[in-house]
Amino acid sequence: MSDRLSVLKTYKLYVGGKFPRSESGRVYEVTDSKGNWLANAPQSSRKDARDAVVAARKAFGGWAGATAYNRGQVLYRVAEMLEGRRDQFVREVADAEGLGKSKAAAVVDATVDRWVWYAGWTDKIAQVVGGGNPVAGPFFNLSSPEPTGVVAVLAPQESSFLGLVSVLAPVIATGNTAVVIASENSPLPALSLAEVLATSDVPGGVVNILSGRTAEIAAPLAAHQDVNAIDLAGADEALAKELEIAAADNLKRVLRPQPVDDWTAAPGTDRMTAFLETKTVWHPTGALGASGSSY
Repeated sequence: MSDRLSVLKTYKLYVGGKFPRSESGRVYEVTDSKGNWLANAPQSSRKDARDAVVAARKAFGGWAGATAYNRGQVLYRVAEMLEGRRDQFVREVADAEGLGKSKAAAVVDATVDRWVWYAGWTDKIAQVVGGGNPVAGPFFNLSSPEPTGVVAVLAPQESSFLGLVSVLAPVIATGNTAVVIASENSPLPALSLAEVLATSDVPGGVVNILSGRTAEIAAPLAAHQDVNAIDLAGADEALAKELEIAAADNLKRVLRPQPVDDWTAAPGTDRMTAFLETKTVWHPTGALGASGSSY
């Protein structure tokens, strides 16, 4: 029996529901924790970043306009598919983060659970941050959350899968669309997540995933006039300051880097509310009668 050649995987970007190569044609080597070659990942250019923003903007109306319950169903479907490809992600996380198989499996399980957790929040967050407001007059005054728009997300550098999902899922759970910059040194779990998203019910363009040099890709996103918010989780102190200055040009919402010692800890609602706007609506109650209300 003759030896067969291994079929090496070609990793690509994920933009607008498709898998293009980098516009520049560049790639860079990805290695494991011991320096062994794993794959060539596409090195995104500024043009790739701009294309991703166009795709995210195009998808925003439909995704934000979907019912919160429907978004929850869509996200839960992603969790189902992640569970089905668990073994693949265990291998990739083990290689990316230098973990043993059992620890990598625990990380993947926590990641799937995190996705399910945010899927369950899609139709509940409005009840937490919205509601009726007491006013002095014959009016109903109601506040409700709405998505901010297109959000650029710098994924954490050290937690290539759990950290990634922990910053991506809250963005799309609340109706935003995302342009994600994967961990620079460990992008493979993120690029494989793109394959799951592409074969799930998530519409193309809702999530766009880029790999490459974080600083190079983040700069045009921070300055982009059609990006509404940016999460700087994967930026170091110097880069975060530079991007924050660029983001001020069109008054982007900026979520500054927060030190996270344990990504498995309960995340709370902060990352969801960071990219929500509050809309307040006044509506007359009608003429008040002797009982205090006409209804």
